[in-house]
Amino acid sequence: MRLLVVCLGNICRSPLAEGLLRHHLEQVGLEDRVEVDSAGTGGWHVGEPPDRRTVRNAARHGLDLQGLRARKLCSADYHRFDWLLCADASNLSDVRRRAPAGATARHALLLEWAGMGQGAEIPDPYTGGPEAFEHVFTLVDAAARRIVARLADRTLPVDA
Repeated sequence: MRLLVVCLGNICRSPLAEGLLRHHLEQVGLEDRVEVDSAGTGGWHVGEPPDRRTVRNAARHGLDLQGLRARKLCSADYHRFDWLLCADASNLSDVRRRAPAGATARHALLLEWAGMGQGAEIPDPYTGGPEAFEHVFTLVDAAARRIVARLADRTLPVDA
């Protein structure tokens, strides 16, 4: 299984989700069976580390994101990954619009795919304060835990 988490700039929500998914996958011994990466629909921050506020908030929870670097979603991602899991409806719309001919990846809202509600979105904390980053951490951590539990339970479908 290959999962790509997508947000706007790949510096707040998607690298956090990548880090949390990897962490929870390691906790249950699935890190070798599930590949996780992240990307942004925009290229403003390519090569940069995650936003310092995201890094700082994650570190308070024992999660190290410092080794991650932003990258932009590319055509190859639509063939390399099984799922493109988007932070919000705008990201999902961009992902769908940019899909190249013959794309095999499926796309969904990350929170919705995690079973956290139809149309559920991760708000962008970029213009918010510390409480916005903590709120996003709480949402994404809950989603990552649900996704990993779903992947660990071989009786549950992972194709919808």
